[in-house]
Amino acid sequence: MTSKNATESVPADAGSIAKAAAILERGGLVAVPTETVYGLAARADSDDAVARIFAAKGRPNFNPLIVHVRDVDHAQQFAHFNDKARELAHTFWPGPLTLVLPKRSDAPLAGAVSAGLPTIAVRAPAHPVMQQLLDAVDFPLAAPSANRSGFISPTSAAHVLATLDGRIDCVLDAGSSEQGLESTIVAVREDGSVEQLRPGPID
Repeated sequence: MTSKNATESVPADAGSIAKAAAILERGGLVAVPTETVYGLAARADSDDAVARIFAAKGRPNFNPLIVHVRDVDHAQQFAHFNDKARELAHTFWPGPLTLVLPKRSDAPLAGAVSAGLPTIAVRAPAHPVMQQLLDAVDFPLAAPSANRSGFISPTSAAHVLATLDGRIDCVLDAGSSEQGLESTIVAVREDGSVEQLRPGPID
């Protein structure tokens, strides 16, 4: 994808979700609706695909990315869950809560996803389109907000195209995001204590 080519925006139906899965499979970038804001998805297990996220957004590579997963079982392939983390996940997933947890040493993820940190941020989104896309691929998705860095996080396909047209492959258009606010981020420490790192829809 180069800036000379317009980004395709398609209705988020079954055929388009399958097309988006194929784009992601080969390392492309797809803007996807979530219940919070639109995310810019790439396969999280590919160094090249993750690098494309940073390039498209103009995002500093020292900023870690959130890994989107299907559920707790999927997330446990990448992060260590203690009792408190499991309690939070079972209470608020799927939903707008991101958990920052110790990263598994054998996690099959691109190094840039965690920006060299010993932790990983994981979330199971509630939006049905993002859930269907995660079900359609056999890898996790790294997905920060689908906008150029420094711009307001997008809540519609039109907002995505305002800053990323020509820089990504496709937008799955499912109308406006329900929340319009990025997910709450909390870090769960080994002793079970919880620290809020970013406010969001969950208090």
